[in-house]
Amino acid sequence: MAAGYLDILRARNAARLLAGTLVGRLPNGTAPIAIVLFTRAEGGSYALAGALAAVYGLGTAIGQPLLGRAVDLYGQPRVQLPAAVLSASGMALLALAGFGSLPLAYAAVALAGVATPPLEGGLRALWPSVLGSEDRVHRAYAMDAVAQEAMFTLGPLLVTLLVSLRSPAAALLVINAIGVLGALSVVLSEPSRTWRSAPREAHWLGALRSPGLLALLGSFFFVGLALGSITVAAMAYADDHGRESVYGWLMAALGLGALIGGAVYGARQWPGRPERRLRVIVALLALGYLPLMLTPGVVAMTVLVGVAGVFLAPAVACSFIIVDRHAPRGTVTEAFSWLVTTFGVGAAAGTAVAGPAVELGGTAWSFAVAGAGGVAALLVLLATGRVLAVPGHSAVAPRGSENDRNGAVEPGFSSGHQA
Repeated sequence: MAAGYLDILRARNAARLLAGTLVGRLPNGTAPIAIVLFTRAEGGSYALAGALAAVYGLGTAIGQPLLGRAVDLYGQPRVQLPAAVLSASGMALLALAGFGSLPLAYAAVALAGVATPPLEGGLRALWPSVLGSEDRVHRAYAMDAVAQEAMFTLGPLLVTLLVSLRSPAAALLVINAIGVLGALSVVLSEPSRTWRSAPREAHWLGALRSPGLLALLGSFFFVGLALGSITVAAMAYADDHGRESVYGWLMAALGLGALIGGAVYGARQWPGRPERRLRVIVALLALGYLPLMLTPGVVAMTVLVGVAGVFLAPAVACSFIIVDRHAPRGTVTEAFSWLVTTFGVGAAAGTAVAGPAVELGGTAWSFAVAGAGGVAALLVLLATGRVLAVPGHSAVAPRGSENDRNGAVEPGFSSGHQA
């Protein structure tokens, strides 16, 4: 298992790109907790903290596909680094100005969200030119998904450490300065500087004109909804058991399950079409969410949550392959950014639905939202199986395009990713 990942990291620029992307995305991964801690330290209410975090999330959802399209049109350095600086400037403005003017605080957070650089989509666009072979890129996608889980686990710990050593304002400034350095490391690398998207057909829908991509996005909205609802349901479960530490254990188990699942998934080559494989993985994901409605004792519940997390990273990794297969020519970064946005919007919807579910029916109902989300994600994949079966479906990708697996120079991946 480890040998396959080491083989990827030994490739020229691979370790630098992965590390730089993770560091560059640190502000995005820690923004909700950093905003909440800063708002509370400044005397703001939880309602204000939640509203600011929601504005940041909405800004990110809007900005990612737009900036992803700009990357496809103008290259990575001309978009990623200015965006990172603008995003960090927004957070710095919030940290330095505080809440003397609420409109200014909202504007600062909105700027930070909208300008969040699409480093995640950019990395996935670079993997084919950096690693070459299809099998290595597939493994890199799995490693990428695992690394994300680690970042989202360790990032909040870093924020709390900085808060304890200095202050919430210092945490905001330091985290975002680190993020700019990560983006700088990426855009100064040779693969990022030389990468060019394939020529694209001018179309206002961009990547969204691919029926296969739309089907995948529809499914992953519900995967995100399931995951978002679990964060609320786990808090309700912890309240039922009278211990805040229970929430930490459940979230740690969810992350550990995803880490294990992603590591195992990426350690071997999987036969067959990824679209069919994704249906199986999402079915198992849904099956893992359904037993959470039983809400047993803490030990058993921790185990169930860990099992529920096992298939998340494999589902995400498999979706990366499908995005590459279905993204219209010249829209690969934008397509990956749409996946990030859709997943995030789904997670936000899950948190919004799970709260009322707790009020209406208790903790079991909030976990039922997660089960329903998993089942809905599977139903979307089953209903759109014919569309997903054809990469570059319809007239979106003519023969010889980066999505045409018969005319492509290298099977399974874009031929025009590098200048």
